[in-house]
Amino acid sequence: MKILITGSNGLLGQKLVALLARQPGVEVVATSRGRNKLAGLHPAVRFVPLDVTEPQQVQHVIGAEQPTHLIHTAALTNVDECELNQTACWQQNVTAVGHVVAACEQYQVHLLHLSTDFVFSGETGPLAEDAVPAPVNFYGESKLAAERLVQQCRTPWAILRTVLVYGIAHDYGRTNIVLWVRDSLRAGKAIKVVSDQLRTPTLAEDLAVGCWLAARQHARGIYHLSGAELLTPYQMALQVADYFSLDATLISRVDARTFSQPARRPLRTGFIIDKAARDLGFQPRSLMAGIALLAEQIDLPAS
Repeated sequence: MKILITGSNGLLGQKLVALLARQPGVEVVATSRGRNKLAGLHPAVRFVPLDVTEPQQVQHVIGAEQPTHLIHTAALTNVDECELNQTACWQQNVTAVGHVVAACEQYQVHLLHLSTDFVFSGETGPLAEDAVPAPVNFYGESKLAAERLVQQCRTPWAILRTVLVYGIAHDYGRTNIVLWVRDSLRAGKAIKVVSDQLRTPTLAEDLAVGCWLAARQHARGIYHLSGAELLTPYQMALQVADYFSLDATLISRVDARTFSQPARRPLRTGFIIDKAARDLGFQPRSLMAGIALLAEQIDLPAS
């Protein structure tokens, strides 16, 4: 197998590079815009610069590399930024997918495309793969449009949807709910966390394993890959406080109307992952186990 990863500098991209580089019989090609953030960590993995919004670059790189599989993680995932800059969002999340699909068709590459729970309205959850999409924000609309392009691909394809991914990556500017809660409470700062949204939070390492299982088994169709626990962000914050023995009374439960955000969020998503468990052998960790892994990665004791 030869697996090409787009967006290798991102959170999932970095976890995929680390995981796939350890697999016997797998050649990994990491691609991303800008410099290679993993050069010092995985020197044996070849890096090729790639801007997926440039069709000539996409054709050239995939034609030169001839991968058996392509895991497409590159996307604009900041939900509010997508709402405010819809042209850039569409270019990165939809137009670029069209370029990738065309190249995969030309060179007979199995495409595995990452998508999101935000393709759903949030009226009911958790959701199985056959639930009817109905996005409530522009990010969700862009990801649904991308899914439809992938579904028209004339070579094998899989859509891998996920939910609220958290983790730690090298030289990565964005935070996550675990670190935000821990750092706020350690500083004695009171925080407000919503209790009227439901998600199945996903450890980035688990999502990478799910992508690898799908590639290894040449999966086709739509798969939901997330954690198995349906939790509110408030419940997640309480687990973080508990793990690090911090003052949970600093956490106030509020509803989503407390915050003014450009993009509307679906209230209740989360995934039923029975299909991925049955077909792929996908077994995600609990949130508490995920928190423990992050604590180990940042070399901090639990208490």
